[in-house]
Amino acid sequence: MSSTAPTSPQPSPAPERGGVPTALSDVTASDSALRRFLHGLPGVDAVGLEARAASLGTRSIKTTAKAYAIDLAISMVDLTTLEGADTPGKVRALGAKAVRPDPSDRTAPATAAVCVYPDMVATAKEVVAGSTVKVASVATAFPAGRAPLPVKLADVREAVAAGADEIDMVIDRGAFLAGNYRKVFDEITAVKEACGASARLKVIFETGELSTYDNIRRASWLGMLAGADFIKTSTGKVAVNATPANTLLMLEAVRDFRAQTGVQVGVKPAGGIRTTKDAVKFLVLVNETVGEDWLDNHWFRFGASSLLNDLLMQRQKLATGRYSGPDYVTVD
Repeated sequence: MSSTAPTSPQPSPAPERGGVPTALSDVTASDSALRRFLHGLPGVDAVGLEARAASLGTRSIKTTAKAYAIDLAISMVDLTTLEGADTPGKVRALGAKAVRPDPSDRTAPATAAVCVYPDMVATAKEVVAGSTVKVASVATAFPAGRAPLPVKLADVREAVAAGADEIDMVIDRGAFLAGNYRKVFDEITAVKEACGASARLKVIFETGELSTYDNIRRASWLGMLAGADFIKTSTGKVAVNATPANTLLMLEAVRDFRAQTGVQVGVKPAGGIRTTKDAVKFLVLVNETVGEDWLDNHWFRFGASSLLNDLLMQRQKLATGRYSGPDYVTVD
């Protein structure tokens, strides 16, 4: 990774997406064609995948590169609160922290986004107004996704109307695991349409419920074919969330998808990434698998709530040579 300080995210050029990319339009022409394509993808070598992820996780970086990586990781955080006890006050505090993560150091970058439930979008939007911080909203009956499609679409439209810049949707895992790929595809395309031109769509697979790496690869391609702007590992609400191996597999998918279609899609690992050491491992995965084109918060995010605090503490350690006291960071 370069040691140059991160700049404001600039979207990489990508073709307009009026549906399925032309290069792959035939594979979604029918349910049978979609099934043949997804089951025709190469099988995943689980041992090889996990060994490569583990190997990349052992890479060490120099102090100057670590300082760059910490700032880059901060700029990629979707600072998240998704609890039934969320209040407007908590969301305002979270939004203020996203805009200025370290009030004592104005050189600390802002986070990428604040991620909240749809009814908190307007509150979050007020707090981050005038900053680079986006407001993301989980929708489509998050986290289980067990609701009729009209309810899911109403959820999305209300979040977008309230000012959401990004929508994080969950797929119907039951339909996917039953092999009803067309239903999942149609729901994603409908949600993408409900996002309109103003909101980017992140599609959450809940990889911990998909059971196999082959299913994660199929879900990745299905999401991208249906119009996902990002593919995301998890809701953070199940036992197994983002791992280096499942994230590596999704990075390989977006790399291969761009090679075939010219369309670039982002990746968001979410859940279980808590330390600077963890974040750096994921950035190495990005750099070594898809390269610098994805080392930007327009194309890579961390779904996290506690990660930011550790990044800030490690950032201060690099600057001063000592760890901060327990009152240095706010408690989320």
